[in-house]
Amino acid sequence: MGSSVETLEFQAETRQLLRLVIHSIYSNKDIFLRELISNASDALDKLRLESLTDSGLAEIDTTDLHISLEVDKTARTLTVRDNGIGMTRDDLVELIGTIAKSGTASLLEKIKESKDAAAAESLIGQFGVGFYSAFMVADKVTLRTRRAGTDSGTQWESDGEGTYAIQAVDGLPVGTSVTLHLKPADSEDGLADYLSESKIRQIVKQYSDFIRWPIRMAAERTGTEDGTTRDSDTLNSMKALWARPRTEVTEDEYNEFYQQISHDWLPPAETIHMRAEGTFEYEALLFIPSQAPFDLFSRETKPGVQLYVKRVFIMDDCEALMPNYLRFVKGVVDAHDLSLNVSREILQHDRQIRGVRRRLVKKVLGAFKDMQSKDAERYAKVWAQFGRALKEGLVEDTDNTEALLQLVSAASTHDPDKTTTLREYVERMKDGQDTIYYLTGESRATVENSPHMEAFAAKGYEVLILTDPIDEVWVDQVPAFDGHRLQSIAKGQVDLDESADGEKETDAAKAQREQDFAALLPWLTSTLSEQVKQVRLSSRLTTSAACIVGDAHDVTPTLEKMYRAMGQQMPTVKRILELNPAHPLITALRTAHEAGADDPALAEIAELIYGSALLAEGGDLPDPARFTRLLTDRLSRTL
Repeated sequence: MGSSVETLEFQAETRQLLRLVIHSIYSNKDIFLRELISNASDALDKLRLESLTDSGLAEIDTTDLHISLEVDKTARTLTVRDNGIGMTRDDLVELIGTIAKSGTASLLEKIKESKDAAAAESLIGQFGVGFYSAFMVADKVTLRTRRAGTDSGTQWESDGEGTYAIQAVDGLPVGTSVTLHLKPADSEDGLADYLSESKIRQIVKQYSDFIRWPIRMAAERTGTEDGTTRDSDTLNSMKALWARPRTEVTEDEYNEFYQQISHDWLPPAETIHMRAEGTFEYEALLFIPSQAPFDLFSRETKPGVQLYVKRVFIMDDCEALMPNYLRFVKGVVDAHDLSLNVSREILQHDRQIRGVRRRLVKKVLGAFKDMQSKDAERYAKVWAQFGRALKEGLVEDTDNTEALLQLVSAASTHDPDKTTTLREYVERMKDGQDTIYYLTGESRATVENSPHMEAFAAKGYEVLILTDPIDEVWVDQVPAFDGHRLQSIAKGQVDLDESADGEKETDAAKAQREQDFAALLPWLTSTLSEQVKQVRLSSRLTTSAACIVGDAHDVTPTLEKMYRAMGQQMPTVKRILELNPAHPLITALRTAHEAGADDPALAEIAELIYGSALLAEGGDLPDPARFTRLLTDRLSRTL
């Protein structure tokens, strides 16, 4: 028998808050079951712990702790039952009545001020009223509970409107049951049929699959000799690999879990299993795939790390946990000290989450570094898949620049078949060389055949060959590696301080050369003023007549195109035309200019020299038709 019913009224502000919870805040009504199962799991955890520390609970049977889901289609009820710690009447008022605590008015004001539904939901989550999400799907909620170690139970009941009722009830088992008197299904209002076995299974699988306690539900079986029977099924796998010690998990289990969350049929290239204890506890199980997904560089691609709180699924693709350049990393982070209703906005600004992110990034980059040092062949394959994305980190993540530079693997003129690290490049540098030379381009063939490469090849200087679009960006933002400056051989002045035969050029020879071309260079600069900012002599050419270079801090033509393709307005950057003073064409042009600078044919030859240099580096002619006409006319005169 129970005692008399005590009916209490919600405060006015609390009624308003309840209406927001029920009708406005949660966009996904399915999460009511996640909330109730999570509460039940906490109750089981508490009973297990207290039975070990409280001698008064030593006789409580904890051999079969579980959560039961019970459907009554006739009464239209869904019950979530656990045999956990249970609650006293005071616990019930304190925990389930959280919404009636002081501060409701100020919270309500914050929610009204929030125009973002996700932000409003996070405020609700912080206030701790997840239990009340049950009223989104139920007209009435009846909670019955009995605290372990007590003789009397308590019933709490409310329709979520103006009042709630509490009374003592005898004969209840230890634990808690929450019975929802369900509203009719309404697809327009997002109300599914929560009496459907398949729907319940789907929700449990999505949100509560890794809860450590079994979640059971009676399921109908047909086709047996006895007709239709009802057997108890366990709905969740309880296989939270991240919560188990690494020594207890097999490689097959890791691979199976990776394939489950990534939908990738190949095993991962690397598995990272970590646990952090202290002020903010979490476990993480991360995977570096073997193969890049087809949409790795799509704008719609999202990070692949899922967030759980105490084994309860919270969200996919959690941007707060992994930077964009590591978006290919798959896995799970299970935090112990977050609200179940934490929003993306709150995560972005949470100090502890930022700390978790920093540690995860260092762990992932450390895994790449270990792979690089211990298994170079495997690392080369993984770099080929994800190197382009990792190099985005050199632009986005200044905190980890050094670690990322250690990972960079690039083609170079040292070996046509193998890539090289920056460390290996530095170890091979010539005596007296303090600069890391590189050249960007669309392909290896384009770079290797570039006029800029001639003197470096002749004098034995190694040059990095960078052909990814992101290379155009990061090389300008990274000043040096291990104290060695990175320099494009297509930018600025290059003085290798040697002639092509390896002998150092004397100051007198340099001065004589400058005097020989003192008249031609200003004339060419004036003649080609629409195309270039300066014409000067080159020390980087051995066989080509001319090449085009930029000033040390100029934007490259490729980068200029990229910015314009993204809709950014870019001023036209004039570059520098460099001439090979030893080339027969250039010496002949000098001689012809000395004989008669007013000859109109010389201006046409100047245009042809500029256009040829532009084509040699893979550039686009400003007026292809005019270039073709000038070239054809010039060739016809020679026949």
